[in-house]
Amino acid sequence: MKTRILIAMSGGVDSSVAAALLKEKGFEVIGITMCFDTFGGVHTPPFKAGKGDAALSINPERSGHRLEQTPAFRPESRRIDLPQGHSKKPTCCGPLAIEDARNVARQLGIRHYVLPMQKFLQDEVIKDFCKEYIRGKTPNPCVRCNQYIKFGALLKRAFALDARFLATGHYARIIKTKDALLLKKARDSSKDQSYFLYRLQQWQLKHILFPLGDYTKEQVRRLARKFHLSVADKAGSQEICFLPDNDYRKFLQEHAARDIQPGLIQDEQGEILGSHRGIAYYTIGQREGLGIARGHPLYITRIDASSNRIIVGDKSKAFKREFLVKNVHFILSPVKKKVAVHVRIRYNHKEARAGVVPFGKKMRIRFFRPQFAITPGQAAVFYDGDNVLGGGIIERVLG
Repeated sequence: MKTRILIAMSGGVDSSVAAALLKEKGFEVIGITMCFDTFGGVHTPPFKAGKGDAALSINPERSGHRLEQTPAFRPESRRIDLPQGHSKKPTCCGPLAIEDARNVARQLGIRHYVLPMQKFLQDEVIKDFCKEYIRGKTPNPCVRCNQYIKFGALLKRAFALDARFLATGHYARIIKTKDALLLKKARDSSKDQSYFLYRLQQWQLKHILFPLGDYTKEQVRRLARKFHLSVADKAGSQEICFLPDNDYRKFLQEHAARDIQPGLIQDEQGEILGSHRGIAYYTIGQREGLGIARGHPLYITRIDASSNRIIVGDKSKAFKREFLVKNVHFILSPVKKKVAVHVRIRYNHKEARAGVVPFGKKMRIRFFRPQFAITPGQAAVFYDGDNVLGGGIIERVLG
């Protein structure tokens, strides 16, 4: 019997090539596209398995959910009214993306289903997204999406379908050693997505496949053309799935405006320089949109949620060394004494060498050299070469 693999298909070139590679290797591949429909207007009728779909019946014991609580699978995608926004780049869960995923599945001759995940996204990602911005933090929703949705709820759905593995188009690698599984950076450092995956646990790594981990983006494009995939030349999506125009401020205005209040902007000495529209609309290191003319550039160096004030200063003031990390997770053994590692404080940040030491249930991080815009709410991920050790959420900058 062929090994059954569930592949998360976003309608993009990466997940499509991942599906094609798995099919080429002889696995039984089933495509699944998550529909988030965060803006409403989509009705997904329940799927009743026919004779040909008997093997796809949900097993509530294996899924860990009661049968009626499991979102329904549908054997056919159809156009739905998710807004696409005005961005020139495609979104990963809009109607066109679902249509593209379905077309690729047809090309490959694999079954394809759409899985409604609206409630998971709302409860696990969007609520936290709004709450953190209101508190003056800058969250990374992709980390939580991977933790709770892709490799949480969706992985359980894979088990419910008697699949042995869940595969995605992430650029990262999982390496098996004698004693454990390691999460490593992708071969293509320019596309590496290991930063978003640091919260994975051993039991999850055991059932996850990253078919693209050893490929470059250019090689993936060539493979897409080799397989004659309809999305071979499709542009990549760089947006957060529930922000079609990548405009988080507009999203907050629509979903959390009553909790956002204007306040004051001051310098490091306490002099009032102007006012802001609400701390949720600003982030550490921001220079544009402050509405202050001082004859030289000013940058946000700190956001004080308790007083609803934003503190600005010269760019040099936005460079810091030391901070605390909460909600710490390690892929293998936790760090129990001070060690030197490399730390990345946002996705597009080149990780820098730092000392990491336990601080109660948290970790205290001190960079060897000051880094620009250490931002509370973002993930700090620890690396030892290509190995992802773990990470946590930046709680507070110490200096």
